[in-house]
Amino acid sequence: MKTFSFINKKGGVGKTTITVNMAYAMVCHFDGIGNLYATLKGTESPEKTIATGSHVDTVVKGGKLDGQLGIFGGYLAVKKLLETFGKPKKSIQIISMAEEEGSRFPYVFWGSKNIFGLAKKEDVETIKDADGISFLDAMHKCGFDFIPKHKERTDIEAFIELHIEQGNFLEEENFTVGVVNSIVGQKRYNITLKGEANHAGTTLMRYRKDTVECMSRIITHSIDKAKAAGDPLVLTFGKVVPKPNTVNVVPGETLFTMDCRHTDAIILQAFTTALEAEMKEIAEKNGIEIEIENWMNEKPVLMDQKVVDIVERVCKEKTMNYKIMHSGAGHDSQIFAPRVPTGMIFVPSIKGISHNPAEDTKVEDLCEGIKTLAYTLHELAY
Repeated sequence: MKTFSFINKKGGVGKTTITVNMAYAMVCHFDGIGNLYATLKGTESPEKTIATGSHVDTVVKGGKLDGQLGIFGGYLAVKKLLETFGKPKKSIQIISMAEEEGSRFPYVFWGSKNIFGLAKKEDVETIKDADGISFLDAMHKCGFDFIPKHKERTDIEAFIELHIEQGNFLEEENFTVGVVNSIVGQKRYNITLKGEANHAGTTLMRYRKDTVECMSRIITHSIDKAKAAGDPLVLTFGKVVPKPNTVNVVPGETLFTMDCRHTDAIILQAFTTALEAEMKEIAEKNGIEIEIENWMNEKPVLMDQKVVDIVERVCKEKTMNYKIMHSGAGHDSQIFAPRVPTGMIFVPSIKGISHNPAEDTKVEDLCEGIKTLAYTLHELAY
């Protein structure tokens, strides 16, 4: 046992004292780029690690559970295991990963990629956010830097990520737990159209080189094509930046984004390749120049079948109301899965809402997800 005292700084008087059982305390540390690790050493095979966790960042105007559930849920699961069974045979590590979303800077999975030495210094040295702040300056301001030399991790025997579904399948089908067997592939684009800015009142319609009109034709065609392709392909145009972005000027330049996802890499590639060619044709017909930048290309990823089987067996034994399913969103697990046996556990999202302040999950469903994680960690580490 160890006693810690904390002085009340606001009033300058008073003191809070807590006693911690150091035998059950987790050892915490940051790595060089901002990932936070909390490790509980195993009693018999401490060199073997069962890891869990997720990302701590969120998107602009995002919610309170995307990523964070996997961190605090991991803590609660480990806390319950300690209280019930004592220390595990193998080490358990909770990882709070930095910068998964790519919402501020055009780079995704910064935290998890650095765990495996996959992040390249040159990929982020020149990138900036919408306010012109560089990735390097933002990282240094937080007290972090590049990891000078990657040390390969050979200790992780399995990684389990608890996450909200971010869709409405579980809720609509009345399931409380999703056992994830795969993650969709994603391709993200920045598309720039260049025409001619001109007066909104004096430029006749037939003489215009309107980039917003061209963009609308591209988007309508693309969405129709995606609907015709059917599930599980999804296509999203989420960001539009017209220039000069004022009411009385024909927009001479427009930047917009495209996000396309599918569980099959061949279908995803074929669909986007055809779509790129068709966008160029539409732009040419409208007298508009087009630049297409495919800045993210993540292939679909399968979860480890043995880990999936363990999670499913736990759900059956504990009579969880579960469903085997794929993930339509990207997760840190897709970086782990090709390198470490990996599995994911989903809980329902109310109305399927995510990346939104209204993002939420029923407390009862949160508990079911955390219990499923705890039972799975018990199977793997105890």
